[in-house]
Amino acid sequence: MKSLVVIDNEDRMDPAYNLAIEEFALRHMDPSKDYFLLYRNDSSVIVGRNQNILEEVNDFYIREKGIRILRRLSGGGTVYHDPGNLNFSFITRYEQSRLHNFAFFNEPLVKVLQSLGVPAEMNDRNDILVDGRKISGSAQFSSRGRMFSHGTLLFDADLEEVERTLDVRMSNINSKSHKSVRSRVANISEFLTPSMDILSFRQRLLEGMIAGGIRLTHYKPTDSDFRTIAAICNDRYRTWEWNIGRSPRFQIVRSQPYRSESVTLHLEVNKGVIEDVRFTTNNRENPDFSEISVKLKGIRYDRAHIDQLLNTHKRLLPEGVTANVLAGLLYGEDRD
Repeated sequence: MKSLVVIDNEDRMDPAYNLAIEEFALRHMDPSKDYFLLYRNDSSVIVGRNQNILEEVNDFYIREKGIRILRRLSGGGTVYHDPGNLNFSFITRYEQSRLHNFAFFNEPLVKVLQSLGVPAEMNDRNDILVDGRKISGSAQFSSRGRMFSHGTLLFDADLEEVERTLDVRMSNINSKSHKSVRSRVANISEFLTPSMDILSFRQRLLEGMIAGGIRLTHYKPTDSDFRTIAAICNDRYRTWEWNIGRSPRFQIVRSQPYRSESVTLHLEVNKGVIEDVRFTTNNRENPDFSEISVKLKGIRYDRAHIDQLLNTHKRLLPEGVTANVLAGLLYGEDRD
């Protein structure tokens, strides 16, 4: 990359907007040019295209804190974003030699980090490490002769929140989703002398890329661009169907005591919707749960929807089973 057009996102921290502006650059901007985007997000969890959210996050904690979940176009693992995390994206023409060649894109960033006194290096999993701890992970996506290679730069992120948010509590899930690989992480700010804030770091990155021989020009989206970006936001990144419904099909088998024996839940979810649900005792259908099973089929596998349905149809619950208890079995919240 000899030249890049830096897209001005006006430091907007709406994760849906930033995912949409990246997709806009991929699909709608001049295909003869290569682009570069730097952005920050408000607190949010960004999952890979082929991931099951419930196998990646502490769903109870995320709902309690109101943290947004969004799905990106690229594969790879789940990441937590906050304003202390600087994200980058190279949007370029597609070349076979660039696909899976993360070093091609990340090496300029590594060199700038090293010039700032940060002993950064890439490992064989395409992460950027400092002293064995991960400060950056990357993923890619290609479509119609274009591609992007994007990733995170942990600058001054809340690492305790990263751990709490990605502390998976759901159990007994069986799926073919892509699972994240957890790594020890660190903030770049720990290794900088003298210290600087994240906006200064952003500027130093750009200056360092220029010093490394990359010509940078700048582009500010027009009103027409913003209308297209807003449409992408509304059609994809603000929708339940994309963010949640795109989770791969999965099954859950989970038991809990019921009267003098136990009841076992057999649940199948496809595209975020309960496709099949059965309750058995001693490997036989338990008739006490048959009526509520009928009501559960076809609804979103979402705690709010499950709570609403169970509370609406309390009369269909087996004697001695409360809506909250059954919701806990269905949604599998393993709390401390």
